[in-house]
Amino acid sequence: MTDQRPVLIAGGGIGGLTAAIAFGREAIESHVLERSAFDNEAGAGIQLGPNANRILGPLGVLDALMPKTFRPEAVRLFDGVSGKTLATMPLGDKAERRYGAPYLTAHRADLHEALRSVAASAGHVTLTPNFTVADIEDGDGITVASLDGSRVEGSALVGADGIWSTVRKWIAPQAGLAFTGATAFRSLLPLHRLPPPFSEPIVGLWLGPRTHLVHYPVRGGEALNVVAVTETGRKEDGWNRSAETGTVRANFTRWCETAQGLIESAQSWRAWSLFSLSALPHWHRGSVTLLGDAAHPVLPYLAQGAALAIEDAAKLAGLWGGARERPAHVFDAFETIRRARAERVRRTSQRLGRAYHMGGAGLDSMTLGSMARFARNAILGLRGEDATLRAFDWLYGEGR
Repeated sequence: MTDQRPVLIAGGGIGGLTAAIAFGREAIESHVLERSAFDNEAGAGIQLGPNANRILGPLGVLDALMPKTFRPEAVRLFDGVSGKTLATMPLGDKAERRYGAPYLTAHRADLHEALRSVAASAGHVTLTPNFTVADIEDGDGITVASLDGSRVEGSALVGADGIWSTVRKWIAPQAGLAFTGATAFRSLLPLHRLPPPFSEPIVGLWLGPRTHLVHYPVRGGEALNVVAVTETGRKEDGWNRSAETGTVRANFTRWCETAQGLIESAQSWRAWSLFSLSALPHWHRGSVTLLGDAAHPVLPYLAQGAALAIEDAAKLAGLWGGARERPAHVFDAFETIRRARAERVRRTSQRLGRAYHMGGAGLDSMTLGSMARFARNAILGLRGEDATLRAFDWLYGEGR
């Protein structure tokens, strides 16, 4: 007999809410347990590739989100030291035709609110705020206890509680996060006040020695999200601590005036330390599994962390619909299908981070770092726009 108890989902972020909506589309009851009041996604921009949007569209999320998104026409790469344009990868109509969905940028809070509103109005979904997972019991089904003593029962548990996952500690207690030595800083600027190329409809990616800078419009084109990543900083949990402009500026003193001007324009910055996690021996234990950053966090250099969680959620819901009475079997199949994909994204992100941060101040000082930077720039300059986009077919074309 099919277990009628809901699938419990620890975490009401992007992965958890997408999973709840996707389960609901399969007429599967789910219960999302969120430690906050479902308001913890403020503060940063997010890039949503076609692989994510092909899933969010049919789930009804894009209809709610689109008025607050921006559809960039291209990704443009710059050398941060010289200011030279290195390469352009087309997006816009060309990417949408190729992959069947648009490439969008948005504010993370807008995406989270779209997911929350769709989940709240969907059938088969229960949302419980202010529930912090304190204990998990795996017996005849799953019982999850909160810090306040309340308890919830379900047929299984999905840990979608992010990089600092509590559920992961129950599944793989020996797994630990490692500080990469890098820090990401973010800021949000009014777009109408900025000069080109920052006012242009692009994702700008500036590459520099041990640093890089990313910017793109959000909030329907009203604001510019800026992320500066440096191979400096201290190990600190969380992703929303304040940072001084001087701290950010000090990492870009060798950069061109154009890029430095953008950094100077920011009135405030938030910071988070970047952590990595070695591949887990397993993502599930009994009737409990992980998805998204809880299972396989990736560094931000490929802008795919949220997309992987969205892909995970859709795949898990599809598998559950066919064998919901056997959670362990479903979770084993889910891990088998998703592990190679997540690992490829993780490794590619690491490799891109090394390429972005190749060193050297210029050709007058031909160190190994500057020669590597010169070679990287030359290779990027030789690649045509269409070839650059085709190189991402494996990523954006997933599932087509």
